[in-house]
This record gives sequence, C-alpha cells and structure tokens, in this order.
Amino acid sequence: MAPSFGWWDKEAHRGTPVVVKMENPNWSIAEISSPDDDEYDAGGGRASRKKNAKQITWVLLLKAHRAAGCLTSLASAAVSLASAVRRRVASGRTDSDAAATAASSSPAEESPLLRSRFYSFIKIFLWMSILLLCFEAAAYLKGWHLSAAASQMPRMVLPTSFTVRVLLESLYTGWVSFRVEYIAPALQFLADACVILFLIQSADRLILCVGCFLIRLKGIKPIPKRPIGASSDDVESGGEDYPRVLVQIPLCNEKEVYQQSIAAVCNLDWPRPNIMVQVLDDSDDPTTQALIKEEVENWQQKGAPIVYLHRELRVGYKAGNLKSAMNCSYVKDYEFVAIFDADFQPMPDFLKRTVPHFTDNEDLGLVQARWSFVNKDENLLTRLQNINMCFHFEVEQQVNGAFINFFGFNGTAGVWRIRALEDAGGWLERTTVEDMDIAVRAHLKGWRFIFLNDVECQCELPESYEAYRKQQHRWHSGPMQLFRLCLPNIIRSEIGFWKKSNLIFLFFLLRKLILPFYSFTLFCIILPLTMFVPEAELPAWVVCYVPATMSVLNILPAPRSFPFIVPYLLFENTMSVTKFNAMISGLFQLGSAYEWVVTKKSGRSSENDLVSMTKAPEETQDSSVPDLETIANPDPGPKKKSNKHNRIYQKELALAFLLLTASARSLLSAHGIHFYFLLFQGISFLLVGLDLIGEQID
Repeated sequence: MAPSFGWWDKEAHRGTPVVVKMENPNWSIAEISSPDDDEYDAGGGRASRKKNAKQITWVLLLKAHRAAGCLTSLASAAVSLASAVRRRVASGRTDSDAAATAASSSPAEESPLLRSRFYSFIKIFLWMSILLLCFEAAAYLKGWHLSAAASQMPRMVLPTSFTVRVLLESLYTGWVSFRVEYIAPALQFLADACVILFLIQSADRLILCVGCFLIRLKGIKPIPKRPIGASSDDVESGGEDYPRVLVQIPLCNEKEVYQQSIAAVCNLDWPRPNIMVQVLDDSDDPTTQALIKEEVENWQQKGAPIVYLHRELRVGYKAGNLKSAMNCSYVKDYEFVAIFDADFQPMPDFLKRTVPHFTDNEDLGLVQARWSFVNKDENLLTRLQNINMCFHFEVEQQVNGAFINFFGFNGTAGVWRIRALEDAGGWLERTTVEDMDIAVRAHLKGWRFIFLNDVECQCELPESYEAYRKQQHRWHSGPMQLFRLCLPNIIRSEIGFWKKSNLIFLFFLLRKLILPFYSFTLFCIILPLTMFVPEAELPAWVVCYVPATMSVLNILPAPRSFPFIVPYLLFENTMSVTKFNAMISGLFQLGSAYEWVVTKKSGRSSENDLVSMTKAPEETQDSSVPDLETIANPDPGPKKKSNKHNRIYQKELALAFLLLTASARSLLSAHGIHFYFLLFQGISFLLVGLDLIGEQID
C-alpha cells in the first residue's frame, strides 16, 4: 500500500518503497530503493521525476494485467457461449418445426404459406444488407465514400473506359444517387412518423407515472363503505352479513398446480353455507382428470363446499368452460363469483378484503386484486417479466381504476357481481381474451371497476421463453380481434365521449396496436436501414435517451430490478417481434390469432401455500391431511424421457444477423451510440433466437 504524503515528508530514509500486488497471481513485486534512485535538488527538495516514472510503469503494468484478466474472462464466456450455440444448433429443433407439429393437431393453425412470407421477407432483407455492407466497405477502403454534402450531386454517368474500377465507381455513384432521390425520403418519412408515435406513447406512459405518484402522495385508496360481518365476529355462526359467493377454478391439463390452488381456495375464510367452489376441469388427459377428481373428493370429506365439473364437449376454451359453469341451476342463488386460474393461490382473507367493496355500491361490477409471483427470481426471464407486471398493476391498473373506474379484467384474482356479468351478455367464445371482452362490454353498460393494489394473489411466471412467447402472442393478438368486434358497439354505446375516446384511442389503439408497431418498426427495421441509407437519420435521443428514460420509469415499481435495466430495455425490443406478429395476426384475422395454448406451469409454491395445503375448514379424525414434506419434495418416480427441447427461433436469429450487420456498417459512418445500440440489440436477438434465456432443458 502506498504511504501517505505526511509520512513521506517525515521519513529520513531516502527512497521510495513501492509495492505492487497482482490480483490473480500469488506473488507480488516490491521495489527496495537505493540512495542512487533519488536525487535532491539544490534547494533541498526531492526531484521526483524518476520516482514518478517508475510508479507509472508499475501502475500501467497492473492495469495491463487487469485488462488481460478481463479478456481471459470474456474469452472463456465466449467459448462457453459458442459451445451452447453449437449444442443448440445441433439439436435441430426450430420454431417452425413446433408449428408444423401443432398444425397437424390444430385445424385453426395458419397455413405454411402465410407463415413463410415473413421469413422470406426477412431472409431477402438480410442478404441485401450483407451485400450492401460488403459494397460499402469496399467503397470506403477505395476512397469512394462520399460526404453527406456531396451525396446530393452524383448522377449515373456512362464510364469512358470499361475497366473494373471505373465500372464499380460508376455503380456506387448510381447507388448513392438512387438512395438519395428515392429511398431516403420515404425512409425518413416513415422514421418521423414512428418517432411521433413513440413520443405520444412515451407521453402516455409519463402521465400514468405522474398519476401513480399522485396516488401515493395523496394516499388514494379504495375503502369499503361498510365492512362485512360487523355484526358478528363468528364466521361459522350463520353468516347473515356475508353474501353468497361462488368460487371458480378453471383447469386444463395442469396437474402441476391443481393441489395448491384447490387447497388455497378451500381455506378461504368465509362461512361455508355462503360459499361454493367449482373445480372446472377441461382436461383431456384421463390421468389428470382422475387426480383432480380425487383431490376434490378428499376436500369434500373434510367438509369443504366443493364440486367437480367436467365438460364432455370442450369448446370455447376458458370462456366456454366458465360459460358452462354459470349455467348450473344453483348459480342463481349466489350474488358474486370469484375466479382463480390454476396457478393462483389466494390468501385466506381474500374474500374479506374484496367483497366488502360491493356493499352500498350497486354500480360496482368488478373488484380486481394484484398479482404477485412466487418465482420472480428464478432466472433472468422471470426477473424481466416481473418488471413489466409490476408496472402493469401498480401503474396502469391502479391509475385507470382510481381516475377512470375502468381497466381490463386480468382473467383471474378478481370478484365479479354476477348481475354485471349477465347484464354484459355473459362469457363469449369469440376471442382468446375473454377477460378483456367481458370487461369492455360491462364498461359499455355503465358498470364501475375497482383495483386493489394492496390485495395480492400469488401465482407463477412462465420460466421458459417458449411458454412466455406463446402467452404474449395470445395477449397481443386477442385485443386486436376484440377491437374489430367491439368498435361498432363502442361507437353506438351511450357512454360519454371521453370514455369512448379512452377505449378507442388509449386502451386499444395506443397501448395495444401502436406500441408493438413502432417498437418493432423503429428499432428493428428503420434503425438498421438508416445505417445503409445514411441520408435518413435517427437522432441519438430517439435511439438512446428517451428509451432509457422510459425504461427507468417502467422499473420504478420494482426498484430491486434496477441492475437489470439494460437487459430489460434490450429484451423488450426483442419481444417486439412476437408482439408485432401477434398484433398483425389479430388485426387481419390470420389463423394464429385463434391459437390457444395453456401456459406451462412448474408448480412452484411459497411456504405459506404449502402450509395451507395441510389445513382443512373442519378438521376431523378421519380426514387425511397431506404430508407437507411429500408435497414440497414429491417423489419423481421412474424417470421418463422428456420430449421437450430448447428451440431455435428463426425470426429472432434473422433479425440478430441483420442488426449485427448494421452495427458493422455503422462503424463506417462513425455513429457511436447507434453502433453500441445495434451491437447489443443484435446480441440480445441472438441469445433469444438460440433460446438461451429462461429455463434450459437438457
């Protein structure tokens, strides 16, 4: 360690001891000075030039050693990545293979011709970009590269001599003239239009964040007018103050999570005469059906008010399942219905914190609770999803609920007034977003919604990219289907002008159509194109500063995720391909818009969920209590060969090579910030295209 200056001045010994310790090696270098090493000037001062030169030498040596260590780490990481890429490519399973398999079993799948058009366009675009890069690099090395001022002048002229050099120079001059006159104006117009949409959407997001800040500053929070059960503290005493609630659990081949969900719902703190649990099993696997039915029978023996329902004719997916359950004769005796998907485990006081809001609020149709996630820290993919979901609930849902009294129903963890469902027309099977459909129709009928940010219901996030991709496809194609169907009804409805404007321009167009459109077009198509057509420009604030600011706003509701802000920004742009494709499918009614794939569950549970599975509403000596250790660590039994593989996604890979090619081209134009964005965005597309994010399957 270098001595302090005060100690140095008082030291009588002549010399400068310097100790340099290396990080990785187990040795150090120490310089022991001699009288000849230091010279004194005439005034008694010390001439320190030779000393400083030696210090600088050792510091530079230390920095060089650290740089070498960093390079070694990067090389090791690159080798590991290359090895993973080689194994992934050798597996030979692509997303098109998966689609072909699904097409053989799903009649609603889009034709291979429609599917291949987008692939063909990207491939042609990629090859053209590579050829242009080679041509531009050769022109740059030969000194043919023209400045922006001179690019307005060249015209195609016939060469005087037909040498190869003159011919190439003439071709390059003609290409520059063509792109200046025809390509650059159109590209710049499209870029400016997307930038305007980008700014509008960013302003909307900023306004939502300001609204969330006001909610926190003023302590705005829905408060029930009168608590339920105020006249009686004993839940089992008859429950005159407790309305009758129907609880529905729709299931479909989800054997990983049915135990946790059924246990959590059966342990809801509510008078048993005033509650009925419907397990709506749409499974087509006989083994899964038998397991779920057996679990229901076990809880029936413990005294839980629960029934098992299974449809023979499975039509309409989840909407058809819920519609069938609402047709039961005893439903008319109930006032409210709570819905929980298969992986949701509500806390015992869930109904006591949600149902009281309906008291003395006859125009209240829905109370929606917030989601929380038991596996948000499982891998990088779940961490990035958690950022999005936290912003969706704490900002979007809370602000819309507080200031507009309307938001999209999330399909689960909510309580509906049954009269509101019937008034809106009930569940319809016309789209894959039946939850948003019923919310829009109820809003058009004048029903109000309340969002409770402090009431959480635990669930799972998709842990594999394949499951997350399919989920996002359904969530972004369904709204466009619904917009086509609901637009005439919205225009003809009797709600006010501002509510109509909010539904059409904000809820559907801006947040469901414009967002995926500009995100994909601006950052995945226009930006790399401007590298090959430098006459059309995107300013640095569009490429870097505004997206970074929006990412900071998105991550504020999840402050622990700040270290992942850069991966989040890159991953959101990467996911724009899937969202854009889904939006186009829903808008133009392509075959994949009708695709419904149940999101794969892993069956993860928190400690509270496992404890709730050991409880029963009425303990009896004959009741069988589940073994907590067995549930937490189930016996896997004989291992079966898994048919699941990590896949290769062709669209993402094609765009990865396009962006990386454009980043190489940007070096010729000295676009600093553009180069870094294109480079890291291309790497992000490459990692996602090779399915190296999320759950890895051996």
